[in-house]
Amino acid sequence: MSKVPLTVRGAEALRAELNRLKRNDRPKVIQAIAEARAHGDLKENAEYHAAREQQGFIEGRIKEIESKLSHAQIIDVTTINADGKVIFGATVDVYEEEADAEHTFQIVGDDEADIKQGLISVSSPMARALIGKSVDDEVAVETPNGLRHMEILDVRYE
Repeated sequence: MSKVPLTVRGAEALRAELNRLKRNDRPKVIQAIAEARAHGDLKENAEYHAAREQQGFIEGRIKEIESKLSHAQIIDVTTINADGKVIFGATVDVYEEEADAEHTFQIVGDDEADIKQGLISVSSPMARALIGKSVDDEVAVETPNGLRHMEILDVRYE
């Protein structure tokens, strides 16, 4: 499997979730299973089945996060000299002509993307159009809502 780009912040968030799952959630569900077993007949024990289902979810998520971290290429954008160009991890301020509005986006890995927080996936049409461009460049992006024209106002590496 090839390496998947991930920002330092994204890697820290995954590590924090992994730590929480292993140190808090896993022991709680193990305790819930033990308590449910103490109630007797497991065939008709709803608490036992619910706890086992929760345990399956937690173990699956732990494996998923460990896999993501093992295949991640963690990129610290603050250590890269990109000469003002938009790269993975960069924060970009743009002016959108059609909406007459300014927007701020950070280009992040697929698993970190959250448009409500201004985090756009590196594989999205918007990010692909912005990557490699510099301040004052104009970009046209084909989106599901039609063509959007933007001018890059600022590029930061935070």
